[in-house]
Amino acid sequence: MSERSHYTIDDLLTLMARLRDPDSGCPWDIRQDFASLVPFTVEEVYEVVDTIERGDYNHLGEELGDLLFQVVFYARVAEEEGRFDFASVVDGIVRKLLARHPHVFPAGTLASRRTTGDADEHQVKSQWEAIKAGERQSKGHSSLLADIPAALPALVRAQKIQKRAAGAGFDWTSIQGVMAKTREEIEELQQAITAQDITEIADELGDLLFCCVNLARHAGVDAETVLRRATLKFEGRFKCMEQLLAARGETFAGRDAEALDLVWREAKGLLA
Repeated sequence: MSERSHYTIDDLLTLMARLRDPDSGCPWDIRQDFASLVPFTVEEVYEVVDTIERGDYNHLGEELGDLLFQVVFYARVAEEEGRFDFASVVDGIVRKLLARHPHVFPAGTLASRRTTGDADEHQVKSQWEAIKAGERQSKGHSSLLADIPAALPALVRAQKIQKRAAGAGFDWTSIQGVMAKTREEIEELQQAITAQDITEIADELGDLLFCCVNLARHAGVDAETVLRRATLKFEGRFKCMEQLLAARGETFAGRDAEALDLVWREAKGLLA
């Protein structure tokens, strides 16, 4: 592969093939398989998310490239095993998106275009769900929840399951009902804590977290996103506390909860 001013996806596929060449490739890349790549893929996904949430768009293209490389890597391993290749991955996703967007591609091809009227968002959503249901049925899934991956982060999976159930009509009629249920779960958790029953505490805490996800969904926000935002906020304030203490020649050691709370309030005020 010669030096170029602008490389293409074909160059990336060639590079991947060279890395996996059993005679002249990279020893590390040659050793990898589907399972060994999973942790790296998860890491790359979160690096994309982190870049977006920090607004670091100058580096977003680089992170997306790292994620694309993971897709190319999986496709290469699959091709070597005679399962599928990158071209079939592209073909599959294009066909799927064409089928899922008949309101844009009525003839099911890239050449077709919708020419009259505006697509109604509610109709589009209903149509999308019907198409997804048909896809689940074609794969032999009898349950509405069958195709929700168990490996998803817990908050994400809880929200997807709740949303899927809500689509079938099983949902709270208002956010006030979710608020009442959340207060009920807090009371049950308090009872478990009072009884010092660790198993019951775990169960009730799980119920409370599930309720909080429901609350986020009814409020129109993403539970995973808001928790990450809250964690980043805490992280920033904690680091500010460290800086305030260091400027005074102090550390966390030896300071009681009340003294640390004063520093926390100071940091919170500075970052407000």
